[in-house]
Amino acid sequence: MAYKINGSECTACAACEADCPNDAIYEKSGVYAIKPDLCTECVGEYDEPQCVINCPVDCIKVDKSVPRYQAN
Repeated sequence: MAYKINGSECTACAACEADCPNDAIYEKSGVYAIKPDLCTECVGEYDEPQCVINCPVDCIKVDKSVPRYQAN
């Protein structure tokens, strides 16, 4: 599953964008969003999704509407 950022809780601190190894996070209308097609949940890079552990307001959650990432 990819992750998604709850825009109403996002403080636009950019901590998540800098930590994403896949450039899946981008700024949109003053808050951040995640491109689900680029999100790999940090599989193969880190033990935990970096955006989730570094978000100071805990606004990044699993997006259950997107299939789980499958490493090739």
